[in-house]
Amino acid sequence: MTRGRVGGADHDDPDLGPRPGRVHRELCGGPLDGLLLDVTGWDAEALADGAALSTEIGRFGPGGRAPYEPRLTDMRRWDWAGDSA
Repeated sequence: MTRGRVGGADHDDPDLGPRPGRVHRELCGGPLDGLLLDVTGWDAEALADGAALSTEIGRFGPGGRAPYEPRLTDMRRWDWAGDSA
């Protein structure tokens, strides 16, 4: 997994990368490309479903969502499924 920035991390944090003991998924494509999503504590069903993440930089602007789904060939990476309102 890359040493990308964890989404939602405080921009003042000197270490924006993944934390030891935490579980992350790399977001691929779309407005959140390259960010890491902290999924620590998510159950198997939630991990299989993926997530519709809030973003202000997608097609629908503030209040929009960017759905990401697990990649079938590598569950550590989630692929963008298009923006939604």
